[in-house]
Amino acid sequence: MSDARLIRPASPQDAASCAAIYAHYVRDTAVSFETEPPSEQEMARRIETSTARYAWLVLEEEGAVVGFAFAGAFRPREAYRFTCEVSVYLETEHRGAGRGRALYDALLPRLRERGYRRAIAVVAQPNPASDRLHERLGFTRVGVLENVGRKHGAWHDVAWFQLDLIGGEDPDEEPDEPR
Repeated sequence: MSDARLIRPASPQDAASCAAIYAHYVRDTAVSFETEPPSEQEMARRIETSTARYAWLVLEEEGAVVGFAFAGAFRPREAYRFTCEVSVYLETEHRGAGRGRALYDALLPRLRERGYRRAIAVVAQPNPASDRLHERLGFTRVGVLENVGRKHGAWHDVAWFQLDLIGGEDPDEEPDEPR
């Protein structure tokens, strides 16, 4: 990445930028199954929740946030605590130039260091760019749920991708708090 680009941990002060980026995906696409864009306050709450146990990163270019990636709980039950769900979002004009990969390249090692064993990505279909990104990062497509989300007058499938974060012996140690 050039000196004009910076990937760093997000803070609640990044909530407005992240909310603005995400709003497009909520309003104009089926990439997110949310139907109302979250407010800046809600996005700040999400950033704080993610950073408390997982990670939320932003990508800055020329001092402006142009994308973000984060992890959160995969499922609420205790047995899933070793697994996290990951997502990445970019301003539309900043897609397709390796920024999503750069964000994941920074996010995934942080999750690995904290002791998470698996990362899951849930990708609304069709989304060939996101499918390719996850496959190039080593995620394996493990299944598709058909016609499970209805948005913009159409039914959408959801593809599930999985990445093993820790290879070899799979210790039973609890995930760490963020460092």
